[in-house]
Formats: sequence, C-alpha cells, structure tokens
Amino acid sequence: MTPLTELPLGTRVVVRYRIEGGFTDALGSLRARDAETCTVETKRGLVVVPLAAVVAAKPVPPAPQRKSSGPPEPNL
Repeated sequence: MTPLTELPLGTRVVVRYRIEGGFTDALGSLRARDAETCTVETKRGLVVVPLAAVVAAKPVPPAPQRKSSGPPEPNL
C-alpha cells in the first residue's frame, strides 16, 4: 500500500476511512492534501477525509470507458 502522502495529485485512488458506525470509501482523483486531510474528487463531489481516519488507501486504474448507447455499427 502506497501512503497517500507519496501519491501525486491527480492519481485515481480508493480511500477507506472510519465514520461513525463503521467505514466508508472515497473513490476518485486525489485533488489536495495537507498535514491533516486529503481531498478526493468523487462522482458526487469533493470528499475531505481526515488522515487520522484513513485505514487503507491505494491507487486504482482509470475508470472503464462507458460504451456509447448509439445505434450499432452496420455490418459491411
């Protein structure tokens, strides 16, 4: 596991962290970090995670490309 402090900003990451009642994940691009927090840009917006609450974090591959919903290509 690569510490969040060593990953370049812009890296796609998954961060598991403690919340009241359990754990949750933030999946997206690492946008900012300081001595106490990191910010992950998820599909739902920016998530600021206290580093003290992080239990696991790692870089992940880019999101899969969505297939277009247009008409199928004609067979020639």
